[in-house]
Amino acid sequence: MTDAHGPLKRARGSDGDPPELEVMIEVPRGSFLKRGSLGHIDFVSPFPCPFNYGSVPTLLGLEGDLLDALVLGPRLHLGARIRVRAWGAVTQTDRGMVDDKLVCSLYPPSPAEQAAVLRFFHFYAKCKGLLNVVRGRPGRNACDGWCSAAQAMARARPRPESWKGSAVRY
Repeated sequence: MTDAHGPLKRARGSDGDPPELEVMIEVPRGSFLKRGSLGHIDFVSPFPCPFNYGSVPTLLGLEGDLLDALVLGPRLHLGARIRVRAWGAVTQTDRGMVDDKLVCSLYPPSPAEQAAVLRFFHFYAKCKGLLNVVRGRPGRNACDGWCSAAQAMARARPRPESWKGSAVRY
């Protein structure tokens, strides 16, 4: 489905605007270090991350880790917390598990930004698939396209206070 802003369907909050949420940055734009939600380094990438990448500290995705979110715009520092709107999401499959990525920014992403996000995640899925083969971790890896932020957030659940990190090894 498309709207005036391209293929990204808009999630609407109760006031008609996309939902606003807090995102904590784990991988600043341009970083080669991929960190997990608990701060440990998962791997060193041969490519710099083209977006600020992090998570929503209050929500867990279907794979049991914090709900992923990327923040478009200028580089933010590691550990930064920013309130932004979620304009949509990319549905990623990693080792057969759905791993939604909210697409966030202060302003609606342009069609070019939306296309760049989607291109990145198609490429990332292939790279992650190769890494999983090397790590001996089977399962389908793919970028399954856009969905609304509301759909991704509906699949998430509140993070319980007892949560100590994902049970899934990355």
